[in-house]
Amino acid sequence: MSMDLDDAPVSIAPVGMQQNTATILCCNCGAAIDGTQATGALCFDCVKLTIDISAGVQRESNLQFCRDCNRWLTPPTSWVVANPESRELLALCLKKLRGLAKVRIVDASFVWTEAHSRRIKVKITIQDSVQDGVLLQQTFEVVYIVTTQQCPECAKSYTANVWRACVQVRQKVLHKRTFLFLEQLIMKHQAHRETLNIKEAKDGIDFFFSAKNQADKFVDFLNSVVPIRMKKAQELISHDTHTSKRSYKFTYSAELVPICKDDLVALPIKIAKQYGNISPLVLCHKIGTSIYLLDPQTLQTADISASIYWRAPFLGLADTQSLVEFIIMDVELTGKQNGKWRFAEVTVARAVDLGVNDKTYFTRTHLGGLLQAGDSAMGYLLEGTVFNNPEFDAMEASSVYSSTIPDVVLVKKHYPRKRRNRRRNWRLKRMAKDEGELLPKKADQERMDNEYEMFLRDVEEDEELRAALALYKNEQQEQVEEEEEMSMADSDEGVDAAPHVDMDELLDDFDELTMQDA
Repeated sequence: MSMDLDDAPVSIAPVGMQQNTATILCCNCGAAIDGTQATGALCFDCVKLTIDISAGVQRESNLQFCRDCNRWLTPPTSWVVANPESRELLALCLKKLRGLAKVRIVDASFVWTEAHSRRIKVKITIQDSVQDGVLLQQTFEVVYIVTTQQCPECAKSYTANVWRACVQVRQKVLHKRTFLFLEQLIMKHQAHRETLNIKEAKDGIDFFFSAKNQADKFVDFLNSVVPIRMKKAQELISHDTHTSKRSYKFTYSAELVPICKDDLVALPIKIAKQYGNISPLVLCHKIGTSIYLLDPQTLQTADISASIYWRAPFLGLADTQSLVEFIIMDVELTGKQNGKWRFAEVTVARAVDLGVNDKTYFTRTHLGGLLQAGDSAMGYLLEGTVFNNPEFDAMEASSVYSSTIPDVVLVKKHYPRKRRNRRRNWRLKRMAKDEGELLPKKADQERMDNEYEMFLRDVEEDEELRAALALYKNEQQEQVEEEEEMSMADSDEGVDAAPHVDMDELLDDFDELTMQDA
């Protein structure tokens, strides 16, 4: 029996059924994988085991660290500050590795290591596409060996004759009061932070810099705080004949005016007439961008700028080393006042004359608001004193000014202190200077200590001077107990009642690692 083929039954696959996909076996482990998406006949597990996407990335590297300034080398020549396990240090570590530019960094973090091991470990996670676009991720560790190397700035500070600019600050006086004041201004404004070295010199200090622009900035700072006269010189140290390039060393000579605070000054009569006909015999009550003068007989003031002073310079008549202690016998206020100064007529006697003779002096002073009968004051004794000064000789020869010369000029109130170096609740920063060959002798060291002690007393007594400086708290264990004992002694004996600095005026942070405290 025959059958018509057209009438044979046809099998139709159910809806939703799909044909079986083609599979192949992994050539490494024999696992079945999709043949249409296979990566080189390898399964995904074998791809992870056989392909290393971090093969071209360094696993070890070196980091250069300068122990003097705590900076890290960023090739080729940059030095940056980075704290341990900081973002800056992590970025520096990643930049040091070759091959990271070809992959994608997913994550990076530090692995803890001992600080003394001089090793830094970084855990890095990267991604990269391999055969036929398969994305592969891998994590590995990199070890960095920390080596020490001096940066060029620190190397120059330990090597002679590497500076390119020097600022020589000089003042031709017998004491260092203005230099002590200038030192505190430099410390407060951090004007010396770019110096290679600071060296003591005769009549001043030398500041060395590695670049001329740094010295120019320091000179601008000096011009903004003290009256100076500036001179500049340069010296050729090398010349390249092929490129016509020259290297110079620059030297700046900054000379301060030879007049300090509390000095007695005899002005030239011509200059005195130009400044409101002020008396030629005046006191210097402050040194700033100008010389600030005061006539204690009339409370008249004048300020002479540095440019005007150096046109016709003059010297001081007497400095603070010539001060004499006087005892106030009588005070009579006249009612005249100029700012913080009050005019008064006083009768004084030298402290050494008490009990010896009855000689007294009558004078006028600007300290009427501070002095009372029985107080002590420091001043200049003009009677019987011979001054080798042409301006003072011209005053004595003048019929107008000879009669106005007083016998005594009072400068400031004197506070008796029970202890010469009493313990203070504050201290000042000092610059770390290289004394070089100018090591002070024992007598010179005592004189310098006395000058510094007088400067500290001026800071305590003068609020205006104290406002321009940076004072820091003196954190010592015995301070509170000693202050209480001193206050009790003051209330009982009436001595050591000198002005003191309030704690509200003091700063907290004091860098004891780089500065020496006073």
